[in-house]
Amino acid sequence: MNNPSAIRLEHLYALRARGEKIACLTVYDAGFTRVLEAAGVELFIIGDSLGMVIKGYDSTEPVSMDDMVDHAADVARVGTQAYRIVDLPAGSYASPEQALVNAQRLVGEGGAHMVKLEGGVTMAEIVRTLTADGIPVCGHVGLLPQSVRQYGGYKVQGRDPESAIAILQDARALEAAGAGMLVIECVPSALAEEITAAVSIPTIGIGAGPACDGQVLVLYDMLGITAGRQPRFVKDFLAGQGSIAAAVRAYIEAVKSGRYPAPEHCY
Repeated sequence: MNNPSAIRLEHLYALRARGEKIACLTVYDAGFTRVLEAAGVELFIIGDSLGMVIKGYDSTEPVSMDDMVDHAADVARVGTQAYRIVDLPAGSYASPEQALVNAQRLVGEGGAHMVKLEGGVTMAEIVRTLTADGIPVCGHVGLLPQSVRQYGGYKVQGRDPESAIAILQDARALEAAGAGMLVIECVPSALAEEITAAVSIPTIGIGAGPACDGQVLVLYDMLGITAGRQPRFVKDFLAGQGSIAAAVRAYIEAVKSGRYPAPEHCY
């Protein structure tokens, strides 16, 4: 980052330390990058969710490394403020060696500040490999979209004691391996609160209740332009607003004030 005022990882840690919520959204192109940064979004995830909201797939699984590099580069080309996390897509980190090659592409060609991978204990060696090479890593626990077919659909994870303990162990293992941030998706609020208290790295929730250090939504979901039935944690922030920019500002304010997620958005 050449801009001295740009958000860095230490800034996100400072927000956690003082109890200020982190406002995060997904983004996939230059135009929305400009709008979101002007509104004050602190953290971007260039997510493989682009496979569903941009490319029309029915899951994130078909998304390729070239897809991720191209969209990440679109964001990085004009982004000057927000910290950028980029997803490693399905099949791109089956081994530490493969993960390192592909993570280096996301950083070198895509302008990623941090890469994200899904999974817990089994990902520890890969996290250690990437961080040893100087590549910051964000973990992702709870519902894992790249593995959704194994669940039989998009279902809340960690409802029973055994699976809750396993997800908590996943979070701890990722931090111990060197992960610098953690996304928690679609788990009961009480479990996300326990995980956030158990780790010292910032947690970003999506369908994980209000106790996480920050919140993220898929941009197209937040704007109410995703077709089909939406998960209960999704809120349309464009409704009642006069512009996309106003909707993004409303989202940031709701996250920062703790009004989002409200009880009706939680499990």
